[in-house]
Amino acid sequence: MAVLTMSFKPTLPLLITAFVSLLAGCNEGNKLSLSERSIIYCSEGSPETFNPQLSTSGTTTDATSKQLYNSLIVYEGNNNTLGPSLAKSWHVTRDGKKITFYLRQDVHFHQTSYFTPTRFLNADDVLFSFNRIVDKNHAYHQVSGGQYPFFQSAKFAELIEKIEKINDYTIRFILKRNDSSFLANLATDYAVILSAEYGEKLLNKGTPHKIDILPIGTGPFKFKDYRVGSLIRFYRHDSYWQGPAKIEQLVFDITLSKTSRLTKLLAKECDVSSYPIAHAKIAERTDLILESITSLNVGYFGFNTKKEPFNNKLVRQAISLAINKQAIINTVYHSQAARAKSILPETSWAYDSETPELGYDPIRAKSLLAIAGYAQGFTMDLWAMPVQRAYNPNALTMAKLIQADLKKIGVKVKIVSYEWSTFLRRLSLGEHQSFLLGWNADTPEPDNFFTPMLSCSASETGNNRTFWCNKEFDQLLQEALKTTNMKQRKRYYAQAMVIINEEMPLLPIAHSKRYQARGTDVVGDILSNFGGISFYQAAKINTNNKAPTIENPDMVNKVSN
Repeated sequence: MAVLTMSFKPTLPLLITAFVSLLAGCNEGNKLSLSERSIIYCSEGSPETFNPQLSTSGTTTDATSKQLYNSLIVYEGNNNTLGPSLAKSWHVTRDGKKITFYLRQDVHFHQTSYFTPTRFLNADDVLFSFNRIVDKNHAYHQVSGGQYPFFQSAKFAELIEKIEKINDYTIRFILKRNDSSFLANLATDYAVILSAEYGEKLLNKGTPHKIDILPIGTGPFKFKDYRVGSLIRFYRHDSYWQGPAKIEQLVFDITLSKTSRLTKLLAKECDVSSYPIAHAKIAERTDLILESITSLNVGYFGFNTKKEPFNNKLVRQAISLAINKQAIINTVYHSQAARAKSILPETSWAYDSETPELGYDPIRAKSLLAIAGYAQGFTMDLWAMPVQRAYNPNALTMAKLIQADLKKIGVKVKIVSYEWSTFLRRLSLGEHQSFLLGWNADTPEPDNFFTPMLSCSASETGNNRTFWCNKEFDQLLQEALKTTNMKQRKRYYAQAMVIINEEMPLLPIAHSKRYQARGTDVVGDILSNFGGISFYQAAKINTNNKAPTIENPDMVNKVSN
């Protein structure tokens, strides 16, 4: 299988420069130029969709969830406390089976060139958004493929008995059983609320698929246009229920190469850059800031347990024993990550320090290969993700280090890569033998690491790319969700981690920080400990170091339209 390489024509800086110049020239009377009213974000990849319900890719959630949409509830700030969002309050019955949400009554959906809403958000939109996911007979369930990986791995359809509309602004979820992670799951980047009115309009036109590619939400920005592999442009949603964003325009400059992103950042062609390289060089600049945040994540080396020879756990153990994780951390993460002893980082309340780590032992690895019938080694493929993420800043380099490690025990590795959306799609189809990937937690709920990554239900949807299914492991996860006793839940998760360590469907490698670089003229929080990024609080400061004031907030729309 050949390694596929990707390239993009270097025209984006010229396009953006021309666009900025055009608007600035038409806006001479304004107090601020377009550059002071917009932010250009150098993104590492293209979204798979503009509906995060359909994907668990961090690249997709970064570009969509917190920019375009809202959920019923959220985790406030970077703490572990649930707070209101589209639901101003909620009530849970003592048995945990009925959760009632009371919605805000003044929430506007986006008005765009392709949709004009006629009403505020109400209970029908919540019904539409979740019934699409859980009801196979819903008119939109099969639109865009009928896969809702996060919710299917969490078995939402099996958990929810029904969703009731009490009145226009009250909605009730009735569960078949208590589930300790249910509220946390509703606060994820995937639990976004769509417009039922927009859905009905598209259905009547015979174009329901457009709901996922021409998005309508309630978030702080609205979709303007997307040039595949090049840029995404968002405009400010001036009627946003929490108040307008501080910037008028947000551009995602899709730049796959980390070197190109750095070049654009240094040349002021980007205001903010994802996953920067050359940390020391950035730190030396007085006009740039390198920031990081502790992120709940794990980078791992996974095995397709449905394919030989990785359907044999002795082979999986042997390969894992041959990997020098510390060398990977020193090289790939520049020593700025913690070596993973389990899929849970130490910052998780469910982390168990007694969980055994397999360790690095090439001699034992060769012995296990011999016992498994591969004394002479074998040839395998290793799929390396083509984009940078916090959990793996350089998958190709990591793959080469693993390739060198495995050569020492007689295993030959062929490194494979594809364009990001193709990479994820083919992984979900199980075409690989092994792969490098990772997981960014969406909430502090520990089940968010276990169920989406390794449950049997996740293997059925392709979100569990190891395709490992262990009934004992799944039962432990279910028992952990049935109780609210934290100590008991921690014991269940500790037992689950022991099973992972024994079965080795994947090898946890590192828990890393998430890095971002920005110009000193960009202020406001963008990163968060879990979930995607948000530009709602971001702003540009003017030359006098004062917060910008906008005299003509409609200029961007007038000129572009």
